[in-house]
Amino acid sequence: MANSERCRTTVASVYRGTFLHSTTKTALQILEDALLGVNTEGKIAFVGEGYELEKLSQTFGFSPSEVIQLAQHEFFMPGMIDTHIHASQYSYAGTALDMPLLQWLNTYTFPVESRFKDLEFAKKVYTQVVKRTLRNGTTTACYFATIHTDASLLLGQIANDFGQRALVGKVCMDRNNSVKLYKETSQESQDEAYRFIKELLNRKYPLVKPVVTPRFAPSCTEALLTQLGAIAKNNNLHIQSHISENNEEVELVKDLFPGSESYTDVYHKCNLLTNKTVMAHGCHLSDKELALFRETGASLSHCPNSNISLCSGVLNVRNVLNHKVKVGLGTDVAGGYSSSVLDAVRKAIDASKVLTIQNPGHKTLSFEEVFRLATLGGSQALSLDDQTGNFEVGKDFDALRVNVAAPGGPIDLIQHEEPKILLEKFLNLGDDRNLVEVFVAGRKVVPFTEPGSE
Repeated sequence: MANSERCRTTVASVYRGTFLHSTTKTALQILEDALLGVNTEGKIAFVGEGYELEKLSQTFGFSPSEVIQLAQHEFFMPGMIDTHIHASQYSYAGTALDMPLLQWLNTYTFPVESRFKDLEFAKKVYTQVVKRTLRNGTTTACYFATIHTDASLLLGQIANDFGQRALVGKVCMDRNNSVKLYKETSQESQDEAYRFIKELLNRKYPLVKPVVTPRFAPSCTEALLTQLGAIAKNNNLHIQSHISENNEEVELVKDLFPGSESYTDVYHKCNLLTNKTVMAHGCHLSDKELALFRETGASLSHCPNSNISLCSGVLNVRNVLNHKVKVGLGTDVAGGYSSSVLDAVRKAIDASKVLTIQNPGHKTLSFEEVFRLATLGGSQALSLDDQTGNFEVGKDFDALRVNVAAPGGPIDLIQHEEPKILLEKFLNLGDDRNLVEVFVAGRKVVPFTEPGSE
């Protein structure tokens, strides 16, 4: 079991029960009758065993009577991490899934995103998506917003107000957009990216940071991509975009960037592949491109719902992992119709099984491996694994209190089950009704306390 260590700050709360998480070496580690202390800064102060209660209470200065005991069918798991979600597309999630990517963007996405110039509309949508994802157990989200700087700043404010850990990106795009009201020039895109980053950083939100966001290579000139790479480098910022989602897009990139060896090479030449880069999809990347991802430390966001819903392709996650490339899960709302990472878990397993049907030699992802992708893998993909992703001492307490037998919930338990089975049932059958409490950096964010009412 993880070591305990003397904490410099006061222990605010201590929990006793079952804790399930991943480590770099183990896809699923089960800690039964464990004790976990959270300090006043929201960080994990210690992890110990139940029989150590008296000793730990003396070491960390808490009363054994104050320990919060989990019920028989409850466990704690790390908060889930959505490495790719378009907050601005949430209003039409669950619809508009009848076209391939490029036609889908022009028909549905760009017209809706153009509405975010209206801050009242933006506030309504962004408030709903932050609340819904938190309710679904998403403690960390990597958001695409729109080209509108003020609305993108509003998304950052809303995430901060509700206590969600978030990377927020003001979208940059200066070509190949047929929607008249949704355009920006190269200079506007650069200037507004600077303004967005500066203003968001100046607000000093503890858990919300900017991410440099070229939409994807087909909607950006090489000059803009190069400028965005420089902005990211000079400010040590995260980067997000899309890559190799469908075959038509890959061919378009070849035509638009004839001087580049591959789609990955386009980004690499513009200094957009770093160890703080996450690229969504990657369904059609070559092994040579994956080697470049590994070399630069860039990661992939696997978005299986979207890949299937838009008939884009199926990412071979096993091959990505074999190349030692970091990978997490993304919902990719609204190309993916669900805003729940639980859906991404299920679709990731299904997609892996499809590959096994096509090739019996393919090793299907286990539910334990996909659990790691949804938690620790996502934190690694976003280069946040020093802060979150599992229950290591010193990390922030981002956690879900799960009751598999929640009254009125979707899971029926027939007999006593071991923790591994309870986790598998939750991942396959559970929903927000099973989430008793959601914590981010030690703060209980679900059930909600409306911003301003504390």
